[in-house]
Order: sequence, then structure tokens, then C-alpha cells
Amino acid sequence: MRILHTGDWHLGRTLEGRSRFEEQVAFVDELVRIVREGNIDLVLLAGDVYDTVNPPAAAEQLFYDALSRLAEDGRREVVVISGNHDHPDRLGASSPLAKAQGISLIGLPKAGLMEIGIPRTGETAKLFALPYPSESRLGELLSDDAGEEVLRRAYSERVGELVKAQTAGFRPDTVNLIMSHIYVLGGKESESERPIQVGGAYTVDTSALDVGAQYVALGHLHRPQTLKAQSPIRYCGSPLAYSFSEAGQAKSLTVLDVKPGEPASIEEIYLTSGRPLVNWKAKEGLAEVHRWLDEGRDANAWIDLEIHIAEAMSLHDIQTLRKAHSGFIHIKPVYPQQPAEEEAAALSSAGLPVDELFRRFYERQTGGAKPEPELVQLFMELLQDHSDGPEQAE
Repeated sequence: MRILHTGDWHLGRTLEGRSRFEEQVAFVDELVRIVREGNIDLVLLAGDVYDTVNPPAAAEQLFYDALSRLAEDGRREVVVISGNHDHPDRLGASSPLAKAQGISLIGLPKAGLMEIGIPRTGETAKLFALPYPSESRLGELLSDDAGEEVLRRAYSERVGELVKAQTAGFRPDTVNLIMSHIYVLGGKESESERPIQVGGAYTVDTSALDVGAQYVALGHLHRPQTLKAQSPIRYCGSPLAYSFSEAGQAKSLTVLDVKPGEPASIEEIYLTSGRPLVNWKAKEGLAEVHRWLDEGRDANAWIDLEIHIAEAMSLHDIQTLRKAHSGFIHIKPVYPQQPAEEEAAALSSAGLPVDELFRRFYERQTGGAKPEPELVQLFMELLQDHSDGPEQAE
């Protein structure tokens, strides 16, 4: 059978206020095409469908449309679990309607293996689907005064016991699978994941998942990666880059061919939808940035710009850059450092006029940039207004 592993869609998420909805729509279109052209029998969505527990209506509509297109009126099985961003009850609320189309929506951890028949091959899959197992969702609280190592070990052991008990029904004549949304020791994080562990307390050892599964499909970490373990344990990663810490990462889906009793053949399918996130470091100032813009560099990207300049950037400079490229998210000026003796002199500049003190303070705070005359004038006007206030009140 052919299985596709995806997760961490984070529908409804923005990038510093910029909508990613069109990119998410494009991803769903690409996903549906890959599933249909690749003769996929089973789709596993490993949590974090949404970015918040109360997603916008457009995000929910996109999710349900995606499920309908993937399942194709029950011709293909789709299994979805909740992640730490999802509301488990809300995700599972439409289960009765979804089940009729071969779609399983699992919000809370529950006992038992799913048995999924694959008509195309005549094979059967046994799947233990474990949604994000928070302490409350597992129904067991650990001691608040225990040390971090004790908490981590206890949580990992509890998850391991649960996995071992529920996968006891794995058989040599079935394809045996696990899917969960957890943080497993050894996984590489990025800044865009909301932590699901307190310190290391919510960390799971790979040994907790070593129960003879032919594939363990994980969600939560946004970097596609396979962990070192006896069983194949893999994070499929997010379909879009959601923070600049993911700049340069290739986004993908995971497809596996697997038969009962045989190792899974794993393939990474790279995605083309979604705008890349890139970091620009312009050490030659504004002229270098404009040269890159004229060259059409990263025309479709979201950009985090670090620009090295000696003078403060004016509002006009910033507006010009944003008009030239709609993808600028951050524009961060970097100013040359003042020598220590100059800074000491600035700090001991008693007796100077207030406007000059403000100029020197501004230079210290920005690393040497000169304030524009209009800014100095505005500061003096605000200072005057403040000093006039008490007298007027009296």
C-alpha cells in the first residue's frame, strides 16, 4: 500500500500580519494532485491542522474542502489527529459526517487500534493514532514538585506504556503504523513551533515508540527529519515555512510503500507551493538592496532584511523599499559601533543644550545614526508640551 504522511498545516496562520491563506490554498491543490497522481491509498495528517484553537471560518472551510477532495467520496482513507494547536473537541465534532466518507477525525487519545482495509491491494493496516497527549488529555497529572528529569522520564514512560499496550494487536500479516503529535528526543526544532514541553518535561524517548511499527508518523516539528531509532520515526515537517528560522528549508511530504512484514520504502516529495522565506544581509547599504531589487532577486519571497548603514533610515527610504517589493517583513538597520571613548564622552556631556543631548542619546541608542532634523524638532515640541502641562493645570 501507498501511504502519504503530512501534518502541521497551521491553517489560518499569518506571518507578522501577512496572510498566508493563498499559499495554503495552493498547497492543498498540490497535495490533492500528488495524492491522486501517486495512487495514494491512505493519508495521515499528524496534527496541528489549525494554528489556533479558534480558527477563522475560511481556514475551517479550506480544511473540510481538502478532506473531501482527498477522500474522494470514500475511495481513499484519511486519518487526522489533533495537535497542540488544535481544539480536540472541535476537531472531532464533525466525525459522524466525516466517517461516512472514509475520514477519521480523532481529537482525544483513545484506546484501540484502527483497522484500515486497502481495497486496491487487499492489504490491511493497523494504526495506533495518538493525538497530542497532554497531561490532561492522558488523564494523569505528574507531581508539580518533581525535578525536570523526573518529569521527563515519567511522561516518556507513560507515553511508552500507552503505546506498548495499544500496539499489542500488531500482526505480521498487517501493515503496522503509529501516528502521533509529540516532541521526541533528538528532533531539531525551529522558532515557529509552539513548545509542547515544559523544559524537557514533555519530551518522549525514541524507545517509547520502539514497538515494532513499520513506520511512525509524527507531527509538531516543522523541519522534515528522520530520527535515529530502530523503527523508522519521521517528522514530515510543515508544508510552508512559518518563521525565518526555517529560511532555506525545503518543504516536503513523505510517501511510503509498505507491505506486511517488510520494511517501508520511504520517499520525500518536495513541494513547490508556498513563498520561500529568505534572509538578506546588505552590508553595502541601501545601494546594495536596490541593486538586488533591480536584479529581481527573490521576487516571490518573504524577506527579512538586515541593512548596514551609517545614517538613520528615513520613513521615505522604508516606504520606497516596501513599494519596490511587497515581501519585506522586517527591515532592520544595523549601525556601526561607536568607539568606547566616544561613548564615554557622550555620556559625560553635561551642560549641553537639550536638543544636542537628544542627538547624542539617539546616536548611542542606534549605534551612531544621526537623527533627522524633523525628529529632533518633534522631540523638542513634545518636551515643550510636557513642560507646559503642569503650569496650565495650576
